[in-house]
Amino acid sequence: MSVLLVSSSRCLNGVRNIDLNLHIRDSTPSSLPDRRVSVKRQLVSFASAVWLSCGVIPAVGGGEIVLANRSLQAQGTSHSQLFLYREDGAFLRQLTRDNSGQMIDPIFAPDGETIVFTREVGDHKDFWSIEPRGENLHQLPQAPEWYASTKDSPMFTNLEQENRSVPNPDAPSDEQKTVSFRSPDGLVELVLRQSDSEDDQVDGPGHGKHYELHDLKTGKATEFKQLPGFEGVFEILHDSLNKDQHFLIEPPLRLAFFGLHLNSTDGDTCYALDLVNRRLVRLSPNWAAPIPLPGEPAFLTWTSERYVAIPNSKKTANCSYFQRWDSNLRAVRYAATNAVICYGASIYRPGLSPAVISARRGE
Repeated sequence: MSVLLVSSSRCLNGVRNIDLNLHIRDSTPSSLPDRRVSVKRQLVSFASAVWLSCGVIPAVGGGEIVLANRSLQAQGTSHSQLFLYREDGAFLRQLTRDNSGQMIDPIFAPDGETIVFTREVGDHKDFWSIEPRGENLHQLPQAPEWYASTKDSPMFTNLEQENRSVPNPDAPSDEQKTVSFRSPDGLVELVLRQSDSEDDQVDGPGHGKHYELHDLKTGKATEFKQLPGFEGVFEILHDSLNKDQHFLIEPPLRLAFFGLHLNSTDGDTCYALDLVNRRLVRLSPNWAAPIPLPGEPAFLTWTSERYVAIPNSKKTANCSYFQRWDSNLRAVRYAATNAVICYGASIYRPGLSPAVISARRGE
């Protein structure tokens, strides 16, 4: 029946039918064999194939994301637990309820059938496995080889080169008044120019107003100060694994990312430059690290927010959480409250490559 539901809707209701299959999986009697999870994965992959064969790019992927979120509380010690969401932001279930330590660094297995994570109790760490359904939680004798060898997926960053004696290649300076970057599709060029304006003498609000976006088809140049959402930009961000990659092109999504220092209290923030709609969108009150989702017109951010109020107290804390942004730069947040700290996340995307995208908590 599930296969009929997907195939009968053809290209029109792929996301809706995948959602329905998720609900069917949750309501299936537990006496049925575990292979129904694999059947569900195959249905999602089949729906992805239908989308592609019809030339339709789904607005929301059919994946699932697991996060280690620690909800902060006014009294006592809070603990991070694992939570599972659909990629569209719908909450599915809480996977762990262990207050003996902190659950961190969850990662989907390559086939998406299990999730391995680390439990941290003081200085001791051990490794656990659980299925996305919330079943078969058990400790492992050691971390699986695939888990230990998994590296963080690429993200856009402004980390400086180790050799600080040379100018930052991603921003203009006294040594290099102008730097430029052409998009890989050859449609636009970004010309970052340092002017004699007072705002351009320091990385802060108002900087970059004379940067230009050049439309290589029409020859038109637009100064950044004319773009909706302009507050200031400094350096263009680059891929953490490829410092020469400065654009995220997943049609219809076409972006570049910029960093800006706000002040000593608020730190830095990040903007997405929308090359389609010619606007700047601030991704966070403070910093946000964009993480590409190859094959999808979307991206994740590991978002930081300072001085978040802790419920039922006068305390504040620096928090972090994951968000997913679509091609219209609309975001969903994978967290129940604002006062949360994320200790790692992993998303499983059937039918896409790579199928698993992960980010571990930084030490």
